Amino acid sequence: MGDGRGPKLAPLELTAEEREALRGLARRPKTAQALAMRARIVLACAEGLSNSEVSRRLGVSLPTVGKWRKRFVADRVDGLRDERRPGAPRKIGDAQVEAVITKTLEEPPPNQDGHWSTRSMAAAVGLNQTAVSRIWRAFGLKPHQVQSWKLSTDPLFIDKVRDIVGLYLNPPEAAMVLAVDEKSQIQALDRTAPMLPMMPGVPGRVTHDYVRHGTTSLFAALDVATGRVIGQTQRKHRHQRFLRFLRTIDRATPPELELSPRWKPTSPPGSRRGTPTRNRSVWTKTADDILETIAAYCQRIDDSAH
Repeated sequence: MGDGRGPKLAPLELTAEEREALRGLARRPKTAQALAMRARIVLACAEGLSNSEVSRRLGVSLPTVGKWRKRFVADRVDGLRDERRPGAPRKIGDAQVEAVITKTLEEPPPNQDGHWSTRSMAAAVGLNQTAVSRIWRAFGLKPHQVQSWKLSTDPLFIDKVRDIVGLYLNPPEAAMVLAVDEKSQIQALDRTAPMLPMMPGVPGRVTHDYVRHGTTSLFAALDVATGRVIGQTQRKHRHQRFLRFLRTIDRATPPELELSPRWKPTSPPGSRRGTPTRNRSVWTKTADDILETIAAYCQRIDDSAH
C-alpha cells in the first residue's frame, strides 16, 4: 500500500513462520535493540501501513523504514541482521610474523644484550613495538623471563624424591619431620632512625639511609606437618654454627616425639636418622621459599636490632 507519495511500495507478505520469528525478535529481552526495531518495522509494514505511517508509529526516519522493508523483501528474516564488516586489511604479513618468531627463538639480540626487547626486535624487523608485543603474546613468547633448572646425576635421585616428598605428603604420626636449610650472606642493616608506625592512609615508613653491620647467616627448620619454622641467625657460616642450630632444634621439639632430620640412612631404628641432600635438586622449593621470606623480615628491622 502506498501513501500517495513516491513510487508504489513492493507488497510485503509474511508466512506464519516468519511472523512468529519476527514477533520473537521484537519481544525477546536479549535481542539487540536495533534488531528488535527492524522486526517491528517489518511487522508494521506487513499490516499494510505506508512507510510514513510506520515512521510516525515507531518514531524512526522514513529512510530507515524504506531500507529495512527492501532488505526484508530481498533476503527475508536473515536480511535484518547486520552484514559482516570486512574491517581494515592486515598490515603485517605472515612472513613478518615468522621473522619475529625466528629471530626471537634462534638469533641472539644485538649489542650483546641479555635478551630481546620490543624495542630491539622492532628495529631488527622493521615493525613497531606494539606489533612485536602482540606477536609475542599470541605465541606465548616471553624473552625477558628466564627460569632456572638443575639436572641431577644422582643415581638414587628418584628414590630420594619419593622419600622426601612422601614425608611432606604423609608425615609419620610418631615422628617430627623437619626440612632444614641455610641462607648465608644476608645483609645485616640497621636504619639510622626508628621506624615510623602505620597510620590511617599512611603506611609504615623507614629512613632511606642505613648502617651496615656486615652479613649474617640464617638457619631455619620447617615443620612439614604444621608449617612452624624454627630459625636462628649466626654471624659466621661454619659447621660449628650449624651444629649449634641442630641443638636449638633439639631443645625446641617435644621430647616425646622422634626427631627425624633424615641424614643417616644406616642408623638403627629409634635414633636420629636422615637422607643426604647434598644435591639441592632433591628438595622441594618449600624450604627455600621460607628462608627467602624470613630473610626479608630480617632486613626490616628497627633501631633495636643488632
